[in-house]
Amino acid sequence: MDEYSKALSSYERSLEIRKIALPPNHPDLATSYNNIGIVYDNMGEYSKALSSYQRSLEIRKIALPVNHSDLATSYNNIGMVYDNMDEYSKALSSLERSLEIRKIALPLNHPDLGTSYNNIGVVYSHLGEYSKALSSYERSLEIRKIAFPLNHPLLATSYNNIGMVYDNMGEYSKALSSLERSLEIRKIALPLNHPDLATSYNNIASVYSHMGEYSKALSSYERSLEIRKIALSPNHPDLATSYNNIGMVYDNMGEYSKALSSLERSLEIQKIALPLNHPLLATSFNNIGMVYDNMGEYSKALSSLERSLEIRKIALPVNHSDLATSYNNIGMVYHNMGEYSKALSSLERSLEIRKIALAPNRPDFATSYNNIGMVYSHMGEYSKALSSLERSLEIFKTALPPNHALWATSYNNVASVYYHMGEYSKALSLLERSLEIRKIALPPNHPLLATSYNNIGMVYANMGGYSKALSFYERSLEILRKSVPSSHPYLVCVKKNIENLRNKF
Repeated sequence: MDEYSKALSSYERSLEIRKIALPPNHPDLATSYNNIGIVYDNMGEYSKALSSYQRSLEIRKIALPVNHSDLATSYNNIGMVYDNMDEYSKALSSLERSLEIRKIALPLNHPDLGTSYNNIGVVYSHLGEYSKALSSYERSLEIRKIAFPLNHPLLATSYNNIGMVYDNMGEYSKALSSLERSLEIRKIALPLNHPDLATSYNNIASVYSHMGEYSKALSSYERSLEIRKIALSPNHPDLATSYNNIGMVYDNMGEYSKALSSLERSLEIQKIALPLNHPLLATSFNNIGMVYDNMGEYSKALSSLERSLEIRKIALPVNHSDLATSYNNIGMVYHNMGEYSKALSSLERSLEIRKIALAPNRPDFATSYNNIGMVYSHMGEYSKALSSLERSLEIFKTALPPNHALWATSYNNVASVYYHMGEYSKALSLLERSLEIRKIALPPNHPLLATSYNNIGMVYANMGGYSKALSFYERSLEILRKSVPSSHPYLVCVKKNIENLRNKF
């Protein structure tokens, strides 16, 4: 935080001097406003950043030719702030205006054109329009291959971004291939402990985490942290990111005390490094809350999640998607507490925000409908539950590639409603479909495969098919023993299912 205040102080002092020394619309004044905007942007104070960038643009419009490249820079910066604010149509409009100017002002394969395509890709990625994101990122990469040497760091950035889109699409082998190519370039182009190498290891770890390969994820996250400890100041926000990500892996592994320890370390750093109401502090409180939820400590979970929501209300626009995330997570805690009316209220508020903030077929919509459906299921309102869950599945089918792991989750959850309705044949059919997808989409020992085998076992057990049930339970247990610690709550649950079933023989 001190570094940002020092930077602001210097830039504002520079601006004061330039206001006295220069004419009112001199380009150097625009540079000052632009630099002040960059600092506010990094502080997460997006409205202030936007104001400074727009003042810079006003001056440049007066002082410079209509297609000057500095105007393109202004439109680019404004677009990226709108992206951070979840105002994606405004973001795209500004970024496309920047690209138009650069096409006129610059040679065909100028690096700044690569930047424009890259940033447009960023917005499409946030919109969940992954094919458009890929197209923009690949166009950026083409330009960079012409404009730069073979192992230039910006090529690594392109491969990194392409890899992260494939990760979001659930195409993990393609994601790893791109991210490892990015890492190879960075190893050649950059010093041994450069922060961008830490970013590569971090993103590779993220893919392994989504694949359920938690030991590999931890190893990569810890390598990333090691580099950041050497390369960065002790309270740099990126160190907080590393501790956060390590904490989330431990959460997925069911090692909740380790998860809390890492997440609390992350929060400590953020409190020192960032303004009091920075969005990243909200993320930390959110993640701590979700660990407490998994531990069954619901009052602590609600306290952390409500603190996260308070910060987001201050830091972000009124319909930002992160607010929807907060309401969603609070709703799920109430759901776990059995307070279904409160759960529905929060989940419906989340859905309202997502309808305003996001494109119609964004996967987050499907998540909202899914969670609302699960609450109705536990309330015994099965027709409403099925309606919501089937809506969720439709959106996932539109938004995501065939055989994405989230399709499997939807089939699983629809099956759970039929299971509670006693319609075991329908439940079984859907669970088998879910399992087929997971076998295609996930590594062979992913915990979600264990979930599928366990759930199929439960259906067979209720149908009286005890030997089949036992076979599926044992397959579930076999996977969990390879993928999670022996103390993991789900592994304990499956063991109990096997024990209960054996008592029936």
